[in-house]
Amino acid sequence: MRPYEPYTPKTRFEKWLHERLPIVELLYDTLMIPTPKNLNWMWIWGIVLAFTLAMQIATGIALAMHYKPDVGLAFASVEKIMRDVNAGWALRYFHANGASLFFLAVYLHIFRGIYYGSYKSPREVTWIIGMLIYFVMMATAFMGYVLPWGQMSFWGATVITGLFGAIPGIGETIQTWLLGGPSVGDPTLNRFFALHYLLPFVLVGLVILHIWAFHHTGNNNPAGVDPRREAEGLKKDTLPFWPYFVIKDLFALAIVLVVFVAIVGFMPNFLGDPINYEEANPLKTPAHIVPEWYFLPFYAILRAFTSDVWVVQFFNWISGGIIDAKFFGVLAMFGAIIALVLLPWLDTSRVRSGRYRPMFKWWFWLLVLDFVVLTWAGSQKPEGLVPTISLIAASYWFAFFFVILPLLGIFEKPLPQPQTIEEDFEAHLAGKAE
Repeated sequence: MRPYEPYTPKTRFEKWLHERLPIVELLYDTLMIPTPKNLNWMWIWGIVLAFTLAMQIATGIALAMHYKPDVGLAFASVEKIMRDVNAGWALRYFHANGASLFFLAVYLHIFRGIYYGSYKSPREVTWIIGMLIYFVMMATAFMGYVLPWGQMSFWGATVITGLFGAIPGIGETIQTWLLGGPSVGDPTLNRFFALHYLLPFVLVGLVILHIWAFHHTGNNNPAGVDPRREAEGLKKDTLPFWPYFVIKDLFALAIVLVVFVAIVGFMPNFLGDPINYEEANPLKTPAHIVPEWYFLPFYAILRAFTSDVWVVQFFNWISGGIIDAKFFGVLAMFGAIIALVLLPWLDTSRVRSGRYRPMFKWWFWLLVLDFVVLTWAGSQKPEGLVPTISLIAASYWFAFFFVILPLLGIFEKPLPQPQTIEEDFEAHLAGKAE
């Protein structure tokens, strides 16, 4: 049931095209989709992500025209892009910092989804597709970070691909297959370049699928209640996506881009590592190897489980030595990400929005703080109190998803919820007026 007039072709060309390819009607229905009118500013990150993906593809294609995927030429080709290609420095800095903007937006998008229960029925498939997008993003970013062929690029690739070697039995085979040889070298750089170029287009397909999925189920909203189905109720609960939310999203995107362009213009290397401006040298190991900031939380979890941690010792004992500290860390790192995928089934509460879950709020904000602590811990050398802090933070991450969330659904007493989106919207306006 539509709260707006259906598309009707008017001109002769529109009628001709509509009979053969109804693409205008598809675009019209997409723009006029009924959208809950109580969406807040945390719903702006979708357009930021879409814009950033387009920017990354455009700048990536331009950079690929000048890049040389060869261990003897890669570093020099990046320097040539920076110095000799017209606006090459801008292309590279927009692309490199665009990855950080991409991950910042996706983390805010994910945490918003967790707080407002966007993974709950009937949006489980939408959530899983979103997690697939996140996995492909991580793979794309990792392979892209290797391409400049600086010191951190080379040793980061060596460390991360070495994790697969920790898998008992088949680890070395998988590692060799990934690298194209016994160590990081020319075959590695070539296949990483090819995949880094290809995967963004896979991302485009997944994003289209993601948009299709939530257009089918409808947008979630801060109240966590679905729009009414009858025509009058639907009109009261929703507004067309155009022009109301399009203008709102474009305004937010403009603000984000002002900050982003300022960073690119005045502090483009703030999030990078200076050591990556040294050409890769297999004979010179950096004192402290760290990945990009958006991988740091999971890198901290990887390092948290050392051989002196009791849970590692326990699993090592029951597995007969198969699960050692290195393999357990790999399992923990991937398990931390898989916990996000399983979220629709781990959260047993019938209430969708965290706004009406008083106990959940405290644990959620502690999770956000925990994520920040893990990011910090991943950037530090594993010495002093850092390993202990990493272990505590990693333990809370798993406790939140596998213990706290299932128990909250049993013991938590939710607050009264609005019956309709209109009721929530009017209450919000009344609160602002006061």
